[in-house]
Amino acid sequence: MASGNRIDRISEEVMRCLSEILPTVKDPRLQGPMLSIVRCEVSGDLRWCKVFLSVLGDCDRKQLKQGLKSVSGFLRRELAHRLTLRYTPELVFVLDDSISHGVHISEMLSKLNIKDGDECDDGDGR
Repeated sequence: MASGNRIDRISEEVMRCLSEILPTVKDPRLQGPMLSIVRCEVSGDLRWCKVFLSVLGDCDRKQLKQGLKSVSGFLRRELAHRLTLRYTPELVFVLDDSISHGVHISEMLSKLNIKDGDECDDGDGR
């Protein structure tokens, strides 16, 4: 088993490599939306890696997942060339809505009519 610190470093390296490889993929299902890798979690035995992806833009999520599944072999092979590990982890993709959720909250906050001089009333009359 690998130690926790080593697992974190491997996870970061996998994330960095995948973020370089992913834009080069030619699959048309992955060309439309902007994909960004939020984080990677490599298992303790280095056999599996959960890749959390955020999608910005409109897309068919089912088609996107099928596209990711079909290119996972290519991505794994490219990872094996770039990383010096005994085992290249099997990739499992999870779609993460955190960035689009944050954009939605920012839009809602920007719509509020709060002036710079307004202060919050905390109820104690000061």
